[in-house]
Amino acid sequence: MKERRNKIGQVLYGPLCLVLILCCFGYSQKKSLMEKEEAKVIWLDELGAQYAEEGWGRTQANKSIDGNPLSIGGRKFERGLGTHADGCYRIKLDGKAKTFTALVGIDDEIEGNKWASVEFSVVAYDENSAPKSRILWESGLMKADQSPIKADVNIEDLKEIRLIVSDGGNGINYDHADWAEAKIEYLGNRPEPVKPYTCEPYILTPKPGPSPKINGARIFGVRPGSLFLFTIPTTGDRPMTFSVEGLPEGLTFNSKTGRITGVVNNKGVYNVKLIAENEKGIAKRDFRIVVGDTICLTPPMGWNSWNCWAGAVTDENIRESAKAMVDKGLINHGWTYINIDDCWMIKPDAEDPLIGGEPRDKNGMPLTNKKFPDMKALTDYIHDLGLKAGIYTSPGPYTCQGFTGSYEYEAQDAKQFADWGFDYLKYDWCGYSKIAKDRSLNELKKPYFVMRDELLKQPRDIVYSLCQYGMGKVWEWGELVGGNCWRTTGDIVDTWGSMYKIGFSQNNNSQYAKPGCWNDPDMLVVGNVGWGPKLHPSNLTPDEQYTHISLWCLLSAPLLIGCPIEQIDDFTLNLLTNDEVLEVNQDLLGKQAEQLVKNEEYQVWVKKMEDGSLTVGLFNMDSYKHRTIAIEWSKLGLKKKQRVRDLWRQKDLGIFQERFESNVSPHGVILLRVFPE
Repeated sequence: MKERRNKIGQVLYGPLCLVLILCCFGYSQKKSLMEKEEAKVIWLDELGAQYAEEGWGRTQANKSIDGNPLSIGGRKFERGLGTHADGCYRIKLDGKAKTFTALVGIDDEIEGNKWASVEFSVVAYDENSAPKSRILWESGLMKADQSPIKADVNIEDLKEIRLIVSDGGNGINYDHADWAEAKIEYLGNRPEPVKPYTCEPYILTPKPGPSPKINGARIFGVRPGSLFLFTIPTTGDRPMTFSVEGLPEGLTFNSKTGRITGVVNNKGVYNVKLIAENEKGIAKRDFRIVVGDTICLTPPMGWNSWNCWAGAVTDENIRESAKAMVDKGLINHGWTYINIDDCWMIKPDAEDPLIGGEPRDKNGMPLTNKKFPDMKALTDYIHDLGLKAGIYTSPGPYTCQGFTGSYEYEAQDAKQFADWGFDYLKYDWCGYSKIAKDRSLNELKKPYFVMRDELLKQPRDIVYSLCQYGMGKVWEWGELVGGNCWRTTGDIVDTWGSMYKIGFSQNNNSQYAKPGCWNDPDMLVVGNVGWGPKLHPSNLTPDEQYTHISLWCLLSAPLLIGCPIEQIDDFTLNLLTNDEVLEVNQDLLGKQAEQLVKNEEYQVWVKKMEDGSLTVGLFNMDSYKHRTIAIEWSKLGLKKKQRVRDLWRQKDLGIFQERFESNVSPHGVILLRVFPE
């Protein structure tokens, strides 16, 4: 038997050796062919600029973010991507790519804006590794007018790289960043961009029912002797009749419009009951009128002209959005202010007869340009709709757009604003920067003290909105200078990078938010925006828009719509009329949400409510993947069972023991109200 096995082995030995030799020869030949294969090249601009994420504007192929030829340090480039911090471009690889190369820097189009600074980096990413990302290359801090720096990065064996542009630690203003002459050498499959998740607009909130339902804030502040105007925000079938029990002396109401007007001279807290009735039923609601030194007891809700019309704004634009606020039913959910931004006044030395002319009359009173022929008639129109009117100016001699400012005419302007009938003033630092001695706290506060004193002399309440972009940590002293709300950041635009950077950075100022004092992360960028007159639908995805509204409500931020209301679509209208979501913003307690969890994958924000419940936002930070996000009750300081309600769907989800979890869309949110059971 043994001898037989030896003979079989001898027979097979030769063929087996031949097979092994042939296999080795084949492998050697394949390896030799691979080594001889020439690497292919793909340029970054060929992958598609539309798949980049950026903090401002829209990334462009072979052009700067502003659409100019690419130029860094005086050197021109034909190819590349022009983007903006904070930015990211994700590229999927198959492990056979060789190198990524580019010349990077700040585009010359920013001209004299020397404070621009960015950092470029190339990062390897692997979902299944720990850590998931590692830095392959960094440019270090780069500034304006600096010569381009070369990135030459080995990307062999990688499955994904991310090209990242971050701000230099001083915000994203003018951070126009270029990946010039950017290309990938590869052997295998063509590198592909990782495309961010998106979807068609979807509506979550059911329409209001036919029965009366009183919405909006449950409290209203007014100073003694000031004109009072409040429209009871109520949904339900019309006709509807209104009544009020317990009104203080000096106030009257209109039973058909639900409008309360008049003047209360005596300080005090007046608890009244609002009543609305139609054929389907009756609704009652407790309401508190506080006559004292503090106004703006809940964050202002309204509309501002800038994000849609900017310098193209006209009297007609204002009237159209005011009328639409009523016709579309926004007034029935608590939306109140119609605010004119920059460019209503005279622009000195302008050649255009529509906006040029003498800036003031012989008494120093401000004059409007021809696009606003009768400001008093305009505010009367707004008030007759049951709404309030807002206006804009600067403490400097000129506004941001070079129109007439209030410098050394503060008394005249405050009086004129009151005489015209305005209820809100946005006071924009912009033009004052040219005359300020420095950026010391005293200098930052100075112009706001001056206008505060003049506003307090007027016989009407004017909400005082400080627009100075968060300089000097304005949240720490905004109340001292009389502010009711104050901008905490630069201007927002309709990109995830901008909205994310602004909204999710509001975790250091929550202690300063309270009734009468609100942190303002800028206006809403939903609907049609574009800084006029050419508009476009918001570049935020539907999920990002749900996140935007949810976060601003959690932050107790002023809610100012930035799109033409008359053009609003069903999706945007639904976003802006969910009363359970808006109630989070308008809660009596006036607390701003706290950031409870923050990591690369998700964030959790929590807001204490007046009734003892908590509002919780579960936010998915990933642009590409759905993610299950869980929250333990113990982390919220809660015990036992909790009743959970989905606010966007206005639906109870059930009773949950110890924890709650939910699947969240990319850049999306689940907004919950958690009640003790």
